[in-house]
Formats: sequence, structure tokens, C-alpha cells
Amino acid sequence: MTDPDDDKRMAAGAAVREVRDGMLVGLGTGSTAAHAIHAIAAAGLRIETVATSAASAALARSLGIVVRDFADVVRVDLTIDGADEVDDTCRAIKGAGGAMVREKIVAAASDRMIVIADGSKRVAVIGAAAIPVEVLPFGAAFVSQELTALFASVVPRDGGHYRTDNGGMVFDCRQAVTREWPALAATIASIPGVLGHGLFLTEIDAAYIAAGGTVTRLERRLTKR
Repeated sequence: MTDPDDDKRMAAGAAVREVRDGMLVGLGTGSTAAHAIHAIAAAGLRIETVATSAASAALARSLGIVVRDFADVVRVDLTIDGADEVDDTCRAIKGAGGAMVREKIVAAASDRMIVIADGSKRVAVIGAAAIPVEVLPFGAAFVSQELTALFASVVPRDGGHYRTDNGGMVFDCRQAVTREWPALAATIASIPGVLGHGLFLTEIDAAYIAAGGTVTRLERRLTKR
């Protein structure tokens, strides 16, 4: 039986084989995405990158990888990121690392978006993991009340003290009242004060999932645009 961290490393290595010299690559956030950043550095690829968090940017630069400011970028060739849950249709829940808003923006700008994960993250149906919702602190109480109509549990991360790189709060939401995910995603996004959420329903093109030393690739059959 392999260690989950070894599986994450294997999945990252498989995904990084899609990277080619000259690409502009999006770097995800979190422990699994960090394996991809290390794999890119080890491969010695001549690329430039954009990062979805200050932590990922700092790691990439420390490894000699060029990081550009995404504010000046229109299109990204390929993005590699982790996931909290992913199903066989490449729908996912992301955001345990708190970067889901930036991750979603970079994913939308990417020609191809890949998630990598160990086998524990592969599920038949998403929804067990907390769905993070980033909120403008100014509207925290109002948004929290609105979210309680959609979830049985709405908990401010770190007691409300946590802040994302955008300065937003995060509510971790569990036990959605519906699993009609597109409708739920649209309802969350429509609440004034919500900056973004961790339901990734159409952004992901493929997933590399490693379990027991074996990597499986899941490919989304429909285009995201």
C-alpha cells in the first residue's frame, strides 16, 4: 500500500508530462499542487507561470520558475491544480487551501485545466467535502444567513479570522439542501457579498488520480466553453 503523498507525487508527475517548453502554465494552490510545482522545476522546462496564491508563487520562484503577474495575462495554456473531491465527469469541489476564487479565474482563462489527486479524493458523487464560499467581510453576517438556507452547516473558517489573499473570509458549507449542482452554484453566486465558491462543475478538462501506485486519467467529454 502506497502513502497518499506518494500517490499525489505520481499524479503530479503524470500531469506535468503534458507541459511543453514555451507554455504559460497556471499553478494551483495546496499540498498536491505543490508536488506539481516541484515536478515542473525538476523537469527543467522553459516555461513561464502564473500562480493562484502568494504561497504557490513563492514556492515556484524559490525553485527558479518564472512567475508572471496574472493581472497582465489574458490566456493560459495549461493549469494544474489539486481538488478536495472529483467525480468521473471531472466535476470537483476545491478550495480547502482558500484560493478557489483565483483558481476559478485562472481555470476560466486556461485552454486546458487539469486536477491531480490521490485516490481518496475520487468519489462517485461530489458533496461530502465542505464547499468553501469566499465572502466580502463587509457582508459576512448577511451572507452567512443566506447560506444557511442552502446548507445544514455554515462555519466561518478559523472562527472568522481566516483571510484569503484577496482579503475575503471563507465559510465552509456542508450538507447542501440540493445536489442540483448547477442550480446551487448559480444561487450561491447570486448572493450579494459572495466573491466565489468551490464548486468547479465545468472548468476541469481532465483529472490524474493516483491510487496504490497506479495513475488513472479521467477526461471530460464536453468542452467547457
